[in-house]
Amino acid sequence: MATTPLPEIGPQLTSAGVFLVFRRMRVPLIILITIFALSVLGLSLMPGRDAEGQPERMGLFEAFYFMSYTATTIGFGELPNDFTAPQRMWVTLTIFLSVVGWAYAIGALLSLMQDQAFRQALRRHRFTRSVRRVREPFMLLVGYGNASKMLARSLDDMGRRFVVLDNQETRVSGVELDSYRADAPALLGDARDTALLTLAGLGHAACAGVVALTGDDETNLDVAMTTSLLRPDLPVIARSGSRDVAERMRAFHAQEVVNPLDRFGDHLRILLRAPAAYQLMIWLTSAPGSPLPHRFEKLPHGRWVVCGHDQYGEELSSDLHAEGLDVTVVHVAGGTVLAGEGDSAYVVEAGHVSDAVAFVAATTNDTTNLWLVEAAKRANPAAFVVALQNRRANAELFTAVGVDFGMVPAEVIAHEVLARLANPVLMRFLPEVPKQGNDWSEELVDRLVDKCGPGTPDLWRIRCDDEEAPALTDRLARGDLRLRDLLRDPADRDFDLGIVPLTLLREGDRTLAPTGDTVLREGDQLLLAGRLRDQAALTSTMTEEPTATYVLDGRRVPTGWLWRRLTRFDATGGESQRSADRSA
Repeated sequence: MATTPLPEIGPQLTSAGVFLVFRRMRVPLIILITIFALSVLGLSLMPGRDAEGQPERMGLFEAFYFMSYTATTIGFGELPNDFTAPQRMWVTLTIFLSVVGWAYAIGALLSLMQDQAFRQALRRHRFTRSVRRVREPFMLLVGYGNASKMLARSLDDMGRRFVVLDNQETRVSGVELDSYRADAPALLGDARDTALLTLAGLGHAACAGVVALTGDDETNLDVAMTTSLLRPDLPVIARSGSRDVAERMRAFHAQEVVNPLDRFGDHLRILLRAPAAYQLMIWLTSAPGSPLPHRFEKLPHGRWVVCGHDQYGEELSSDLHAEGLDVTVVHVAGGTVLAGEGDSAYVVEAGHVSDAVAFVAATTNDTTNLWLVEAAKRANPAAFVVALQNRRANAELFTAVGVDFGMVPAEVIAHEVLARLANPVLMRFLPEVPKQGNDWSEELVDRLVDKCGPGTPDLWRIRCDDEEAPALTDRLARGDLRLRDLLRDPADRDFDLGIVPLTLLREGDRTLAPTGDTVLREGDQLLLAGRLRDQAALTSTMTEEPTATYVLDGRRVPTGWLWRRLTRFDATGGESQRSADRSA
């Protein structure tokens, strides 16, 4: 699909701002010019006298000069001759007229500065200049809610640039208050406006992708459609709370669609089978350096009670049924707040909470969820309690009420989007983790902590080919390069680098956590976890022949051209001498 040329919006905004200034200041400027012109003309017509007392009128240039420093309150007082009474009367009148004219013009200017359209034009002009100055690749974040804030913070920590577009002024202002390391341009406007989306960076050559995380599915769908039609080369990640909208997004080639509700059920299913897998997945999708999350025990099997409005209740019950659980659904219409002992009795009795092993509060209202948790704990203190926490700011409240497992949609979205942006190969690894079982995941977590430390490791992909690994070409062709040897430390090959291979991709086949005995072939891709210093060391092995020779063969060879020549000469001479000795 060809890329549709995008319009130049910057010059249009500049022209619009200038036009707005002239339109609002047109009358004040005309009044000032008229007063000044009449003042100059009248002063040149007033009768005066020269130094000898002879009648003389002031020329237009002298009148213009005098009125210029008088009207601007500079007041040089430079007069070739004393003024006559008519001249003084005229100057007095023009002084008061100019004061009135200036007061009116300044008032109009102050009013213009407070005008929302003018301020918006200025903001857009500054935004346009900021975006144009960006030279490195950046992400366009549409919406600046909780999920986008978490994602923006992670991107900033990773040194990646981003641009924000949101339709709420408080959120746009909050971008500057969040104090990111790099400049983060933010624009106020509706993302459904194609011109604004283009201005926000869609038309910029350095735009590396679009992330639509607004709370409105229709807006996210519109952004996905617009990006697909105008910039089909850009990846799009969009949030959707509806399966129907998600399908429409995929129809327009949105690479990834994130549904937090769907992820809620997926997370519960993983916790039911392999808590260590859940711990590993959350850890690897966090920002580098994040601490290892808490590992849950396996969730109880038995009868679960799910309390939520229609959509959430049906989605969760479907996921839990798939795990073979007995599920009772109690519907809360619209997720509204319930109150009173009668409602409490209804929830407890309708769900038979007293003999359930787990209770799930899953409405879109945190106040309702807190009330539901409290009612369930009164009816059955031993039940495992799960809650949907819609706002991160309410974390302390959910902890205080005694929630055993809570899911924050913003965190789930931020983790998944970050993983897809930082390393797409990771998203081919994570879905396979729960299938390996709890013991496999637990062992991999222990290996990562032992090799890389307790913080989230850096993840990167390498490809075994001539472009990325020129120093390994011959060994790959011979078929004798083992993964264990490649991951030796260039400083001392008796030690290993702090790198853990997560997956091996070979001709469409996937191998999870390949062993050190794996023989590498040309074209293999590896997803690795480790630290940046170890990544740099591995890069040296892959690109520098002397380093690769030492790491893989144990031989140290000179790195400079001169030393290699001298070494070759010495080796040749030494061999000749040994031959002569044998002949003698």
